[in-house]
Amino acid sequence: MANIRDQCSWVHMHEKAGATEKAKALVRMAVMNANNIKPLKDIMLDVNKKALVVGGGMAGMTAALKLANQNFEVFLIEQEDSLGGNLKHIFSTIDGLDVRSFMKETIERVDSHPLIHVETEAQIIDHTGFRGNFETGIEAGPLKKYKKINHGIIVLATGGEEYKPNGMFLYGENEKVLTQTELESQIISGRLPRYERVTMIQCVGSRNEARPYCSRICCSTAIKNAITLKEQKPEADVVILFRDIMTYGFLEKYYLKARRLGIRFVRFEKANPPIVNNGNGVLAITCFDPFVTEEVSFTTDLLVLSCAIVPRDNEAIATLFKVPRTIDGFFLEAHMKLRPVDFPSDGMFLAGLCHSPKNIRESIAQAEAAVARGITILSKDQIAAGGVVARVEPEKCAACLTCVRVCPYSVPVINEKGDAEIDISKCKGCGICVAECPAGAIDLMHYRDAQIIGKAKSLFSEVTGDMVAECES
Repeated sequence: MANIRDQCSWVHMHEKAGATEKAKALVRMAVMNANNIKPLKDIMLDVNKKALVVGGGMAGMTAALKLANQNFEVFLIEQEDSLGGNLKHIFSTIDGLDVRSFMKETIERVDSHPLIHVETEAQIIDHTGFRGNFETGIEAGPLKKYKKINHGIIVLATGGEEYKPNGMFLYGENEKVLTQTELESQIISGRLPRYERVTMIQCVGSRNEARPYCSRICCSTAIKNAITLKEQKPEADVVILFRDIMTYGFLEKYYLKARRLGIRFVRFEKANPPIVNNGNGVLAITCFDPFVTEEVSFTTDLLVLSCAIVPRDNEAIATLFKVPRTIDGFFLEAHMKLRPVDFPSDGMFLAGLCHSPKNIRESIAQAEAAVARGITILSKDQIAAGGVVARVEPEKCAACLTCVRVCPYSVPVINEKGDAEIDISKCKGCGICVAECPAGAIDLMHYRDAQIIGKAKSLFSEVTGDMVAECES
């Protein structure tokens, strides 16, 4: 009552001072809100100090090692029969890192770590729980044996892959048309056919209507392979057809190196992409060069396509874990600046190509950031749950199942008494069930119906005098 009396004195003071009607209305609304507010209650829950990492690529293995080195038990699951992810298709980076040796060393560290349990050929079947207490069912191994994993956090690192541009620029129709990873594999294995001219086309499958984003690493990959070809055969003519060159950060020096080696860069516009024809077994390319404002034509021995980076098929996982994706299929973080490795759902984190196209170092850095965020949960013995959550008034509930159907997190259930029940440890406080409940049986704490209705009434009625009089009496 003292709190309400204090609010009323503020109203009286504002009236005496000749405050505006807007200010008085706001104070009246605050008084009505305080009159109907109820304290928020938290419950303390034990934390399961284990982690689940989904994806055995560079980001997933890094996350598992960092967690295990902090003495947390880790379950690392991979859908393929071995770890490595995209590293199995990369042999070196543009700055000379031996990726194969690095991958082999990392896999050995993961396999030998006593706190990391690796499950290959694994598929996630079901998932439930909340921050600090998740339970995930998987089928793993050749026999697809089902098992339950209890864990406190989740790191999704399901990765991405190179887009296969079937039907574009004769890819899949002519063996002389390759992608960048296929070219790199042939260079390393020594299976590359004889060549005098190699042509590369950038932005294949990206920066278009279907995939409007830039894949970022395509340009540096093309320049890496072009430099390798030029150094192996200096007299060869290596041409890169590009829209824009994206050698960001400290990679610009490799673009300069490519130019000094004699690698030619020819720009084309989105409206006039290169045209590739196969006449008499010879690849002929026609391209409009906006710098010389005329069409150029030439033949090539090899055509290499720098293709988009696309996320792996993650729709089923996104649905199971109830995490958002972008329109392009990548996982979407909670906030680009404030929570760049968190999902909106507490206790879930992301790293690597499943988030966006990035190079190996960036994937490692993001995995380390996800682990740092996850440890803020695993390092605690207990966490508080509750606060701004939905609560049910059983006497008003008609068990109509509306809340069960509309909740995006599948939190409400019908209990043994036939009433809706909401587990406050799982509730996100979105308020959808509150708005949809036809009986008005659900309230969102701190935003209860009585508070909202009281504030609305005070806004449209002159109640100040009555309230002050009631308080003074």
